[in-house]
Amino acid sequence: MSAPPFRPAPPAGPSTRVPPHPAFGAGNGEPYLRLLAGQDLMPGLTLRGADGVAHRLDAGSWVRPAGDADLDVLDRVAGPVLDVGCGPGRMLHAAASRSLPALGIDVAPHAVARARLAGGLALHRSVFDRLPLEGRWQTVLLMDGNIGIGGDPSALLRRCAELAHERGSVVIEADPDPELAIVGECIVVDDEGCESSPFPWARVGWSAIRTVAADAGLAVAEHWDASGRHFVRVARSARRTRVRDVRSASAATQSTTVHTIASARP
Repeated sequence: MSAPPFRPAPPAGPSTRVPPHPAFGAGNGEPYLRLLAGQDLMPGLTLRGADGVAHRLDAGSWVRPAGDADLDVLDRVAGPVLDVGCGPGRMLHAAASRSLPALGIDVAPHAVARARLAGGLALHRSVFDRLPLEGRWQTVLLMDGNIGIGGDPSALLRRCAELAHERGSVVIEADPDPELAIVGECIVVDDEGCESSPFPWARVGWSAIRTVAADAGLAVAEHWDASGRHFVRVARSARRTRVRDVRSASAATQSTTVHTIASARP
């Protein structure tokens, strides 16, 4: 899957919200829905670019309990946590087991239904929709390559920066190819040949995240790998962060989070 290199996005207006876009793995043969509906037999998924280049997805892990690398992420973050593109909710369930307040959002209604069925707090919304606790999330998660949502990583990170507390951070699971930076129209195909409708997507390597984050006014604070997966934490750079005491605000956010996100349940 190849595409032109990233270009600086136009200056953001009063809001970084963008029009809806086709959903990951949806339409036509509905391969993502087939994965979510699977019981013992779960078809694997492959991401395919317009040029035919394929990238195998570790989709089975999305519907299994959180693994060691997932738990390592949760051990490194503070709540409240917003899981963008939460899927069937493995990170939500793992966060709950750690008494870490977390809310998931996803544009796939069947994924949200599955997350709720297992006891997670999840909303059927896009990251670009109006969301609870805007500007107060201590951690925004972009797991499983979800930096690709919408095919514009800089716009996505600008939106995540809006959602995060000014002293919060965005944790991104990036591609293990460090300098990878490609965007384009993709489809998802399962092992039985069922294809989705085309949708915009991006893949970004863990080193290339630095450039994308800078376009969004963020800076890389940490990079680590676990079980062969790469994670990058980005946050507002020091020059853009107002110097003020936020301890009382953070404490208030923590104490009211469970009530606030629970009240958002449809």
